[in-house]
Amino acid sequence: MRRSVETLGTALRSALYFTVLVITVAPYSIGTLLWAWLPAERRYWMATGWTRFAVFCAKAICGIRYEVLGRENLPDAAAIVQPKHQSAWETLWLTTAMPRPLTFVYKRELNYVPFLGWGLATLGMINIDRSHGSDAFEHVVRSGTQHLARGWWIVIFPEGTRTAPGAPPRYKSGGARLAVRTGAKVIPIALNSGELWRRRAFLKTPGTITVSIGPAIDPTGRTAEEVARLVESWIETEMHRLAPHRYSDAADQEPAGVARRAASHG
Repeated sequence: MRRSVETLGTALRSALYFTVLVITVAPYSIGTLLWAWLPAERRYWMATGWTRFAVFCAKAICGIRYEVLGRENLPDAAAIVQPKHQSAWETLWLTTAMPRPLTFVYKRELNYVPFLGWGLATLGMINIDRSHGSDAFEHVVRSGTQHLARGWWIVIFPEGTRTAPGAPPRYKSGGARLAVRTGAKVIPIALNSGELWRRRAFLKTPGTITVSIGPAIDPTGRTAEEVARLVESWIETEMHRLAPHRYSDAADQEPAGVARRAASHG
């Protein structure tokens, strides 16, 4: 009986949260269109008022809190942010927590999502057509270099899409290749948001999300493959510590998949 009451409460809070987001996203998206004449950085901070509001409401309505470890690892330099991606929560949180404006690398189709996509398209972030293959990556390099020169940080989710907690890692090398091409440091981030806010799930479970920011990885003198292995190894090892119940091996051991890939490159 108690569990049923708790589930009902969670469902009601989740419904209220969803309603609040739907009602508020339209005005903010229209605002980004009206603010198009303002400097890019000012438009960014104005537009991300909605993401800050969304993170606040996740706490106030759904009881989703968070703690951050390793803030001291954030460099005062050009950087490429590579976070674990388990839910929509971190896309909202990143814009509230990082000390620099962020530009996300995302698939162009998102620009056509009503309101949210329209607003996103006005912010000058890096959208790509995945069907263009290597040309798409060169576009990321050109646009990324310009953003880094302006003091913005670039967000590239290393697995490319959201993954379920404990799912086998499928890391890609795009962020590492961009780091090697631009010389920007890479910030690996592990988090367990999927425990409370699951991918494509309506229910938002109360609790505390832990975000762990790793030491910045300098690409100088390293190949893209080496940088990519370091990113994956740090994130996946930290994930074993944050969510040991999701893995069959000991939390303090390096993930087997990472170890095998490292050995194959040795």
